Amino acid sequence: MSEVHEKIKAAAPVLKEEAVPSDEIGKLTDRSAKALRDTGVIRLLQPKEYDGYESHPCEFMEAVMEVGRLSPSAGWVAGVVGVHPWEIAMMDPRVQEEIWGEDPDTWTASPYAPFGRAKRVDGGFLFTGRWPYSTGTDHSDWVILGGIVVGDDGNPGVPPDIRHFVIPRKDYEIVEDSWNVLGLRGTGSKDVRMTDVFVPEYRVVEQVRMNAGGYEDRRPGKPLYRLKFPVFFSAAINSATLGIARGALDVYRDYMEKRVSASGIVAKLDPIQLAVYAETAADVAGARTILLNEIKNLYEYLEAGGEVTMTQRLTVRRNCVRAVRRAVDAIDRLYKISGSQAIHEHLPNERYWRDLQAGHSHICNIAEAIYVGWATDDFGGDANPALFA
Repeated sequence: MSEVHEKIKAAAPVLKEEAVPSDEIGKLTDRSAKALRDTGVIRLLQPKEYDGYESHPCEFMEAVMEVGRLSPSAGWVAGVVGVHPWEIAMMDPRVQEEIWGEDPDTWTASPYAPFGRAKRVDGGFLFTGRWPYSTGTDHSDWVILGGIVVGDDGNPGVPPDIRHFVIPRKDYEIVEDSWNVLGLRGTGSKDVRMTDVFVPEYRVVEQVRMNAGGYEDRRPGKPLYRLKFPVFFSAAINSATLGIARGALDVYRDYMEKRVSASGIVAKLDPIQLAVYAETAADVAGARTILLNEIKNLYEYLEAGGEVTMTQRLTVRRNCVRAVRRAVDAIDRLYKISGSQAIHEHLPNERYWRDLQAGHSHICNIAEAIYVGWATDDFGGDANPALFA
């Protein structure tokens, strides 16, 4: 077991204890954030010269799953915030120095949705917008935001020039009371906003180029940084979701130990409950295996000098979103026979179920678009990477 996984194991009591308090305040508690930071999970994909581990991608994914199993919101933050160092590692060295130079444990939030509008000025851009879903933003000192470069008339070009803009905390506002949701309340995924903030050119990357691997030459000989942004960012989201599914299975098992139905049958002795529980456990375990194997195989292909094709990207995404869907559907089947006791808030069952539904709604877990992309490619059509992978 790696150093980070040992630290996660040691932090387990704190992460579990702080899960409900984090939900109650709508962000990770300071105690939970410190415990997560101290595990080193956010530095697993960070370059070694900035005190990162440059770990195998599956080690990162397994760590995210384990945190999510213990605390869904902390696991979600681990996946989202934890994948950002992977992209930052391919940005201009000046950005890396600004973020990690003084403190390698500095966190960076997002989101990437291109809701911002950027106007060109000397040396960079003036950037304006409001973005929802900035996961972990209260504990982050930087943010990566999606935006579209517009002309003097305020209109984007065709196709739109979508970019990622990196902004320090002093330049944007966190919108309080903007995270009132069904599940994953403890992630603190609040809105952020700004008006006419200057962003220097070196803190901006082109989305199409990043997605295609156009910045990989900044990390030559490092297969970790050749996994392709749409594939690996999605794998981080998939991992967090599967961690929550495994946690939902764990708390349901505890529930079965104690639950007695109206007919007087103890759940752990009820053949129907046992059969569905076993089926669910198999589906969740199978989903985890598929997700890890897909990324492991892709990584080994890159280690051997391969170049990732669009067909490979779509196939990995197809299999990963299908694995997540299988796990979520399995948990739903189990919870549908849980009886009315499981809806009470004094048990963790309903919270894990809500958090799983919230996590599954993320665009990286939406299977149908990926299926269409893969099938289009399979039949020789043009699967637009901007839409699918």
